[in-house]
Amino acid sequence: MSLYVMKFGGSSVGDTERMKRVAKRIVEKQDEGHQCVVVVSAMGDTTDDLIDQAKLLNAQPPAREMDMLMTTGEQISIAMLSMAIHQLGRSAISFTGWQAGFLTEAEHGKARIVDIRADRVLKALEEQKIVIVAGFQGISEDGEITTLGRGGSDTTAVALAAAIKADACEIYTDVNGVYSTDPRIVNCARKLKEISYDEMLELANLGAAVLHPRAVEYAKHNNVRLIVRSSFNYSEGTVVKEEAVMEQGVVVSGIAYDKNVARISILGVADVPGVLATVFGALAEAKIDVDIIVQSGVQEGKADFSFTVALSDQQRAVSVLEGIREVLPYREVTTEDGLVKVSIVGAGMVSHPGVAASMFEVLSKLGISIKMVSTSEIKVSCVIEASKLQEVVKALHTAYNLDTEEQVFVGGPQDRR
Repeated sequence: MSLYVMKFGGSSVGDTERMKRVAKRIVEKQDEGHQCVVVVSAMGDTTDDLIDQAKLLNAQPPAREMDMLMTTGEQISIAMLSMAIHQLGRSAISFTGWQAGFLTEAEHGKARIVDIRADRVLKALEEQKIVIVAGFQGISEDGEITTLGRGGSDTTAVALAAAIKADACEIYTDVNGVYSTDPRIVNCARKLKEISYDEMLELANLGAAVLHPRAVEYAKHNNVRLIVRSSFNYSEGTVVKEEAVMEQGVVVSGIAYDKNVARISILGVADVPGVLATVFGALAEAKIDVDIIVQSGVQEGKADFSFTVALSDQQRAVSVLEGIREVLPYREVTTEDGLVKVSIVGAGMVSHPGVAASMFEVLSKLGISIKMVSTSEIKVSCVIEASKLQEVVKALHTAYNLDTEEQVFVGGPQDRR
C-alpha cells in the first residue's frame, strides 16, 4: 500500500461543488489501494478577503493577529472537506497545522518549519482514516500560531510528505502540470513531462507561481517525489525530480517573469572597501531580500551601484539607506518601479553557448532596453520595463522552440471522468 500526500490549492476547493469533486478524487485514490493525507489551502479568495477586511479596521494590523485571522481560512477548508468525504461513506479527520505537529519559528507571517511531530497523523492513518491537514500554518515553541507565508501550503505538503516518508506528494492545481511559461500569456505553452529540482527551483524563485520555492527546496533536500497535476482531470502531470530528461532540440525549459520588482540606485558613494558590506548588511538586518546587484564605473573615487528588491520592500529599503547615510555618505538614492524581471531557465544552457545572446537579440528586435542582467549556470534574467511583458514572453517562447500546437485550458474542469 502506497502513501500519498495530496495538496489542493484554493482554486481547487473554491466552492462547495469543487469541494465535492476534490472529495471524490480523494476517495478514488483510496479505492486504488493508497493511504491518503490531504493538505488544503483556504477556499478561493478567502485569504485575500480576510486581509482586506483586516485593513478596513487597521491599516497596519499586528502580525500576530493577522496570523490568528488568516489561519481560519484553512480551518474552514479542512472541516468542510472532511464533511464531504464523510458524506461519501469514508472516515476522515481534519487537523490544524499545530494538531498535525508543525513546529515553526516564532516569526509571524513568514515562519519556517523547525520540526514536524506527525504522531497524530500516523495514528489516524493506522486507523484507516483519510487525514486532512490545514496548509500554511504551525505553532511556535512558545505556543504562538504562525503562518508560513503566501504559498506556504505547498511547503506544508512537501514537508509532511518527507516527515511521514510518503511515496509521493501530488500538488493539484488548475492546470495540467508545469508549463514552459505562464499559459495565461502563451496558450500554446508546452507542458513539461518532467523537470529537475534545480530548474523548478529557479523557475519558482523567478516568479513561476505553480510551486512555492521553499516547497521545491524541501523536495530536493529530502528527495520527495513531487508531481504537479490538475484537480479537474486525470492528466499525468509533471514530475519534479533530481534529474530530468531534456527533450531533443529544447535547451531552455521555461520562461518565468516577476512583476514584483523595484530598482534602487545609490549614487556617488565612496569607492572604498566595506561599502557593499555596510549597505547589504543593513538591508539583511531589516530582513529585506536583495536580488540583482550591478556596480557602474568609478569616477573621481566615487561609484554608483544599483540593486533590485521586491516592490513591496521598496520604501523600507530606502528608509534603511537613509538610516546609514551618516556612516556611509552618498550623493543621492533613486528608485524605479514599473519594471519586470524576465528569465529563461534550462539545465541544457550549461553546454550550449549563445543562449543568452539569443535572449538579448529578441529583446533588441522588440526595441527593449535591458536595465540589469543576472546569470547562473541554468538561468539568465533581464530587468526591463513592464509595458511589453506579454510581447517579450511570447517572443522568447517562440525563439527557444517551446511553442506547441496544443491550446492550454486554465481554471476549470476538463476531461472529467
